[in-house]
Order: sequence, then C-alpha cells, then structure tokens
Amino acid sequence: MRIFLSRFLFGKDTRVSGLIALSVVALIALGCTCGKNFDLGNLAKNSNSTSNSTDSASDDSATNDAMPSKEYLDAIIAETTADFNYAVTLNDFSKMYEKASSDFKNTYTEQEFKSKFQDFVDRKKVIIPILSKTVTMDPELSPEPYIRTEQGLEILVVKGKYATKPVPMTFEYEYVKRNDEWKLLKLIVKLV
Repeated sequence: MRIFLSRFLFGKDTRVSGLIALSVVALIALGCTCGKNFDLGNLAKNSNSTSNSTDSASDDSATNDAMPSKEYLDAIIAETTADFNYAVTLNDFSKMYEKASSDFKNTYTEQEFKSKFQDFVDRKKVIIPILSKTVTMDPELSPEPYIRTEQGLEILVVKGKYATKPVPMTFEYEYVKRNDEWKLLKLIVKLV
C-alpha cells in the first residue's frame, strides 16, 4: 500500500497519469469550461481548413440578438477543439463529422474531411502535445464572436487562438443554426 501511494502521489505510475489526462480531456469534451516559442519549420506553413461558405451570397451585418451566452460560446469552442484533438489523436474524424451540420456533410464526405487534416495526423507526435494544452486554457477571441446572415441562415463566427507553446494554435470556427442548435459549418486550425 505504501508503494502504491508513493507512486500515486509522486507520479511514478503511468496509469494514474494517463487517467488524469483522460479525465481532463473528458471534462472538456463534456462541456467543462476550465480555465506558450519554438520554430516548427514547415509545420508553421501548413494551414488546414474546411469550409463550405459562399461569400457571394453573404450579408455580413451582425445580428447579435441571437448571440449565445459567453458560457455557451466557451463550451462550444472547447468541445470543437477537444473533438479536433480527439480526431487527430486517433486518426478518426467520424465522431466530429457526425456532429457537423448537414450543410457541412453535403459539401464534404467524411474521407474528404479527414484528408484535409492528414498533415496534422502525420505529425501528431509534435501536434498532439500542443493541442492537448488547449484543454486547460481559455482562448483569446479576436474579433469578438458575431453572427452573420447568409442565404437566410444565421452563422456564428468564432475566431481566436490558444497561446500554446511552442507555437500558438489559431482557429476559425463557424456554426450554422439548425433546429435551434449550433452545428459545425467551418473549421480552420493553424499552428503558427
């Protein structure tokens, strides 16, 4: 018992460390809103994104009447980031794809979505530690989240970054409102 407690308290048991890490990721994925410089060479040049937005039919006027609460924004950002981390870690984008909007699914197949982020998967030994740090951080949002209208649909636009080290993770997420629920429409993640 003494050896077990010693390993537990001083972190010599990797199972305990793994359970703690899994618990933190699970908290973020379930909506917990918990609350930095080294050059990665070519990685910094890579930008991966998926979008089905058509700017030709957009009305960029902000309609903040339907703006979700700060708590909801924090939760949806954390959930999307955690889902992306999970997808890259396991090279399995199916759960994230299933959560996306029908508009997103009509634009991309699951395989196309996965292939957009293949560089992240190929470099996951470098990328996963960076993405995992976002679990305990609050993002810096800039500009403030806003809602635009496109083809009669409300689209929530959220841009920002996590001040992770060795490089920050910047993101642009867009969500479309379907049946009073915000669903993923656009996902851009960069490590620069």
